[in-house]
Amino acid sequence: MIKRGFWLGAGLAAGATGAVLASRWVKKQTKKMAPTSVARQMQHNLVDLSKRVAESAAEGKRAMEDREQEIRAELDRKRR
Repeated sequence: MIKRGFWLGAGLAAGATGAVLASRWVKKQTKKMAPTSVARQMQHNLVDLSKRVAESAAEGKRAMEDREQEIRAELDRKRR
């Protein structure tokens, strides 16, 4: 009889713990998917994307200028 009581209590405790954890997880996911959270995340992603595009364009421009200097130096050597 004591074994049954122990396992009944253990089962009830496990069930209650599972229910609390599931409830917390659902609330967290609900907040995460709220329209304001999604909009904030999209805004952050767009800002990050615009920074990456600007950095990429600047790097391309630097590479283009470096190559132009190399070509001009090579042409100057050939003219001499």
